[in-house]
Amino acid sequence: MVSQDKQVAVTIGDEIARYGFPDGHPFGPHRLGVFWEEAKRLGLDARVEICRPVLATQEALARFHAPAYIQRVEACSRSGSGLLDAGDTPAFPGVYEAAAHVVGSALDGMERIMAGECRRAFIPIAGLHHARPERAGGFCVFNDAGVVIHTLRIKHGIQRVAYVDIDAHHGDGVFYAFESDPELIFADLHQDGRTLYPGTGSADERGTGPAVGRKLNIPLPPGAGDSHFAQVWPQVVAFLQEYKPEFFILQAGTDSIAGDPLAQLRLSPTCHFLVTTRLVQLAESMGHGRLLALGGGGYNAHNIAKGWCEVVRGLLGSSS
Repeated sequence: MVSQDKQVAVTIGDEIARYGFPDGHPFGPHRLGVFWEEAKRLGLDARVEICRPVLATQEALARFHAPAYIQRVEACSRSGSGLLDAGDTPAFPGVYEAAAHVVGSALDGMERIMAGECRRAFIPIAGLHHARPERAGGFCVFNDAGVVIHTLRIKHGIQRVAYVDIDAHHGDGVFYAFESDPELIFADLHQDGRTLYPGTGSADERGTGPAVGRKLNIPLPPGAGDSHFAQVWPQVVAFLQEYKPEFFILQAGTDSIAGDPLAQLRLSPTCHFLVTTRLVQLAESMGHGRLLALGGGGYNAHNIAKGWCEVVRGLLGSSS
């Protein structure tokens, strides 16, 4: 149970820290540690409720993923070898358990919010937005956001969910899974797909069928910084205000911050604070306050630490 004076839950533990690939892979197992050391240095650890990771069941994983794919990840996890996609996402011993803990922790954060145990939650190692129902993609084995969205509907009757993504890479795994779903309100600001993996997310991708107009993709040119972001961000706010979601999910990848080795955007960590703060305000204005933040990508250790701490500050309503 989260204490009444701590309205923000943050999940920390070795089980999700282990979601990182070996042998110098950009998505290494160091990412949680660099964030948490900075959070402690800033005193943020004392202001949040620290939660332990939770393992997702296969039943939960299958709300988004094909059973055959789940079994394949299990087999590769046992052998400790193989590729889960075309080459970006290698298996390692225990990858199934690590990835299932990411999903379970995101679900636990959502459940705590829905139970009123906290107002908002942050899962640093989560937001694995490239995973598709039947395969991995872009360092992402299981799509935690996709599982959360389906679970909100199945268990809680929450239909209209907003997914907001500020990772440098387009959230294709979420977008295409819900492309024709009019109740998944999707807003994604990312580096132009003509210049960056996965090559998707053009402005004319607005949803299909009954969902046309319920998806907002805003590609940013390489080199875009805070001033460019400030020009386009009001489109997202207006979009969310129009559709009045019952639950907000933020994918807060820090690879959009200047200096990331895999992307060419030049945002500052201030953008992560401002986005989080505005989503908190929107969620509160809609009478429920529900916001689940997921860490997403990011491959510069300094940026991970600074960007995710700004997310936590935003969730806390901090001004300093």
